[in-house]
Amino acid sequence: MDEPVQVFAASPPKRARIEIIPLIDVIFFLLATFILFTLSLQKSGGLPVSLPKADSGEGRIAEDAVTVTLTREGTLAWDKEPVTLDEFIARLQAYKAIEPDPKILLNGDEDASFVQARYVIDEIRKAGVNKILFETKLKPK
Repeated sequence: MDEPVQVFAASPPKRARIEIIPLIDVIFFLLATFILFTLSLQKSGGLPVSLPKADSGEGRIAEDAVTVTLTREGTLAWDKEPVTLDEFIARLQAYKAIEPDPKILLNGDEDASFVQARYVIDEIRKAGVNKILFETKLKPK
């Protein structure tokens, strides 16, 4: 007696799949990390300059301060907008008139002339602004 022959159907080959759930988890983690990192950055309100280095300093708490930039060439900027000396003095007086507690953040290049920095500080004091903050960067340890 003949035994029945069993025929096995060949199963189709398995296709490679990309598991999307873990991929979405990783993407959301990276997105959250980048958002938290960018929120922690302290953006300068002035023109980009090479800031002087300092061993000490406090965190930047000058959200409502106006940034005055003194560049290496001796030009001035009021919140990223280049101004002449006359415009600087006029804006300073107008700022003092409208702001009850004015603060100036001095963002100066490390190679700027000391005479120019002294002039800017004198004009700020003449306008009656007593809170002058200097923007620096910490020296690496």
